[in-house]
Amino acid sequence: MILQQWWLMLAVECIFICITGQSSPQKRQCAFKNTTANKIFEDVGVVNGSVQVCESTQCCVGYYRIINDQPRVDILDLCNNNITWTSESEEPLPTYSYSMGKKKAAVIILIGTLLVLWLIIMILKEKQENPPSPDADSVSRLCSCQTRKTSEIDFTDVELQQIVGRGHFATVWEGKYKGSMVAVKVFPEVWKHTFTAEKEVYELPLMKHAGIVNFLGSGRTPYESSWLIVLQLAEYGSLHSYLCKHTTNWMLSVKLCQSLSQGVSYLHSDLHIHDVHKPPVAHRDFSSSNVLVRADGTCVLCDFGCSTILRFCSGHHRFHATNIEAHAQVGTLRYMPPEILEGSVNLRNGWCLLQGDIYALALLLWEILMRCSDLFEGGVAPQHLLPYELELGADVTLESLIQYVFHMEKRPSIPKDWALLPQGFVLQELLTDCWDCEPDARLTAQCVLSRLMNLQSSYSS
Repeated sequence: MILQQWWLMLAVECIFICITGQSSPQKRQCAFKNTTANKIFEDVGVVNGSVQVCESTQCCVGYYRIINDQPRVDILDLCNNNITWTSESEEPLPTYSYSMGKKKAAVIILIGTLLVLWLIIMILKEKQENPPSPDADSVSRLCSCQTRKTSEIDFTDVELQQIVGRGHFATVWEGKYKGSMVAVKVFPEVWKHTFTAEKEVYELPLMKHAGIVNFLGSGRTPYESSWLIVLQLAEYGSLHSYLCKHTTNWMLSVKLCQSLSQGVSYLHSDLHIHDVHKPPVAHRDFSSSNVLVRADGTCVLCDFGCSTILRFCSGHHRFHATNIEAHAQVGTLRYMPPEILEGSVNLRNGWCLLQGDIYALALLLWEILMRCSDLFEGGVAPQHLLPYELELGADVTLESLIQYVFHMEKRPSIPKDWALLPQGFVLQELLTDCWDCEPDARLTAQCVLSRLMNLQSSYSS
């Protein structure tokens, strides 16, 4: 851009020099009048009556005497025979020769035309390099970085009863808050940034949804040693613990899969309702330990400490991340998509994070369906296994996953029994389309939900 501006200035300067050089005016002709008959004034140019042709100057000069408050010509070789006398408080307007006025006007018009052309070229170039998004007409609405206001919770109103889970960042307690059973996540001070990231997701506008655990508020413990998040209690605990203890029938399996996909679809959605905006959110740490099961047999999403909020604000032409973990490789190892495992994807692109969630969603659907007794001969489902546990063991490593998932393009085994079922091909196609090795080829969460709804209506039993 700077180089183009210098070229433009150089071109204009050259044109100006050429115009003024090639169109140099002929010898100046000045009106002439000399009341003192001084020979010296005639030496600067040839006098012909009342006109003097200048020999070596382009200027005309005149001298006046003020007599009775009126100007009287003393010496005149200035092109202003018809002068207008002004008071001392006014500035006389400069006069120019007609020929010079035309030349200057031509130069100004030319320079102005070049500047307009340059601006048009720059605008077109800018549009070509940075095309507006389909929603560019509502950029002001899209720039919605506000959060949903929630009341701070007083720790004295929370009764911690027993520990129900321990994670890397927080300890989960079962407790009571205002007479209701709740889950309380307690973060040590050292993990304050994780607490802040999770709280920010829960406090986004329009985040209340049946597929997302109900956020009740946040606060601090006494002496400000820990941070806490209070959530509605999911009676069956994590999906992992539920699948370890229970097998399911076809209808319950579809219900679990549908509600899970519905929650992911809502999390990924970009919503605008009454000038309120919920941006898309990439979870980035889906696992059966980070999904909860309610008493009604539906799944809800939780654990947003590694999540990334994708904003679309003025001055940006694509969704971008806002939290400090946006460009880091985070998540549960065995659920990471191959492109993130191998590091072959640009994590600055927010869409690849959503596609990574779809890969992990496929593994979760596989876990649920593998515990469905109606999908196996004799009605006996195998024990619960994590993805790749059968192939790579309970303790997978990054190297083994990269080799198996990325280089060999292998996925969890699909039972042969499914081929004997009318819905078996549809289920296999659904999983294959979600864990495809090409991120752009994977389904969206909304498409997954639509296929599952069709499955339920077509193969209900």
